[in-house]
Amino acid sequence: MSVPPPGIDPAHGAYSVPPPASKPRTTLSVALEQSRNRLMVTAAMVAVVFSAIGVKLVDATLFNHAAEPRPRMAAEVDAPPVNRADIVDRNGNLLATSLATQSLYADPKLISRPDEVARKLTTALPELDYKDLLTKLSGDKRFVWIKRNLTPKQQAAVFRLGLPGVYFEREERRFYPASNLTSHLVGFTGVDNNGLAGLEQQFNKRLTTDPKPLQLSIDLRLQHIMKKELQTTIEEFSAIGATGIIYDVRNGEVMSMVSLPDFDPHNPTGLDPDTLFNRATLGVYEMGSTFKIFNTAMSLDSGKIRVSDTFDTINNIKVGRFTIREYHPFRHNLTVAEVFQESSNLGSVRMAMSLGVQHQKSFLTKLGMTRPTSLELPENGWPLVPNPWREVNTMTISFGHGMSVSPMHTVNAAASIINGGVLHPPTLLKRDPAVEIPGEQVISPKTSAMMRRLFRFVVTDGTAKSANAKGYVVGGKTGTAEKQKGRSYARNSRMSSFLGAFPMHDPRYIVYVLVDEPKGTKKTYGFATGGWVAAPAVGRIVKQIGPLLGVQPVDEASPEVINATYINTAGQTTPPAPPPPPAQPKGSTVASVPPAGNKPR
Repeated sequence: MSVPPPGIDPAHGAYSVPPPASKPRTTLSVALEQSRNRLMVTAAMVAVVFSAIGVKLVDATLFNHAAEPRPRMAAEVDAPPVNRADIVDRNGNLLATSLATQSLYADPKLISRPDEVARKLTTALPELDYKDLLTKLSGDKRFVWIKRNLTPKQQAAVFRLGLPGVYFEREERRFYPASNLTSHLVGFTGVDNNGLAGLEQQFNKRLTTDPKPLQLSIDLRLQHIMKKELQTTIEEFSAIGATGIIYDVRNGEVMSMVSLPDFDPHNPTGLDPDTLFNRATLGVYEMGSTFKIFNTAMSLDSGKIRVSDTFDTINNIKVGRFTIREYHPFRHNLTVAEVFQESSNLGSVRMAMSLGVQHQKSFLTKLGMTRPTSLELPENGWPLVPNPWREVNTMTISFGHGMSVSPMHTVNAAASIINGGVLHPPTLLKRDPAVEIPGEQVISPKTSAMMRRLFRFVVTDGTAKSANAKGYVVGGKTGTAEKQKGRSYARNSRMSSFLGAFPMHDPRYIVYVLVDEPKGTKKTYGFATGGWVAAPAVGRIVKQIGPLLGVQPVDEASPEVINATYINTAGQTTPPAPPPPPAQPKGSTVASVPPAGNKPR
């Protein structure tokens, strides 16, 4: 068998080239191949990323409207809601709200160089004390407060420091947009956001469990007017303080309540106690002649005394070594109407004594004068009531001495005297019109109607002519009480007040002003009594708030007003007939006047 020569394929008869011998792979070639593979993978990844970016750009520029990005609203920020409800006035104006803040604390165990951290923090927050802060940061505690409720600017300054062991904690801070204007009403909270005074304290649980705003009966517009007029009066008469109340006699809502001096509720610490003191509700004072409102109503409502009855106002009354006399002596005896009009002490005493001690005590108790009012404030004063209640107490109480109550007591009780005789509990909350107003009949409607006439008589012909506001039919009663210092009364230290109401033919509101220790001026001839000091302020207030409250001015000489408010010194309530027109002389002729727009023929 023959063997084919090399290179010939026996099956095909053609030459076959043998494969060349493979070269051995070196380390360099392997490394180059791996690098090439990695580069390809990286290039592919970069291509994918840039492709995605390109798609986004195309989508943003071609398929969407070109515009600036919409800023996020405050309500969209992913922050937990505040934990304390707002307080608003009757018209929805914000009086108190909570803002989220950041507080600064530290863990001293995580601070290696407390001196350096303390130095940096006092640079960012200059109000901090370096030595006190260094002591805190050098201690063994794991938690110390550095500063509560930082402002955004302060937070940013600390944040830029990047201090280890120093942290922020989200808290809340109470903010009062009306500031001093409602400080004694709304009160304030502490650093832990718990109520410490005013409505913040009274409704602390309600404000932390119910997110619905707490709506008050207060009208912020009336607050502005009341404070302005009180401040003007304090400055004019160099007084040490004052308080004022505007009150709805129909439902017991307090629409304004101001006490001066006031304070900033954002920073109530370290203040003079007199500044924090609420004269309207916590202060209890001998009210002077405004108490004759209740003495007169008690007398008339008893059925034993008529408004035309006469009492001895000439002879002084001696009680032991003391003598009760008139501020200005009278030369004749006065009727009940005149006793109220002229503010007679002797007449008031004899009216009270004709009814007796027990009758007076029962009547004033029925008016709520022997217990704190039901007003929703923790600062609610207890009346100072005589115990035992003797005959001498009945005498002095009849003209406003020997018993101390708050201005809120006086206003609430006086409202029942003129509103038809119903005592409504006072409130700082806006009443629901669908809910029946609570109330108790304390005097008869007939007595109430007579008291309205007497109120008006004091302004038209009595001690408070300066309170008149034309068109608003103002009535009221002045009061001046010497302040007791030690065991005696200081003659030149007094409380001067006026309790006004309007309109007297259909009472709606009481405006009360009390001024603490006013000094007489040249303009007032040295007098600083209620008629000279407080009555003019009430008149100015009525003129300003009447339009805001929807009270339309009326013609005070109209039959409707006169018939509802008239009374004279004799106690007669029927107004005199208008005088007849003057008679024409005999033989005279009266020229006829043609109707407007027509010419005489």
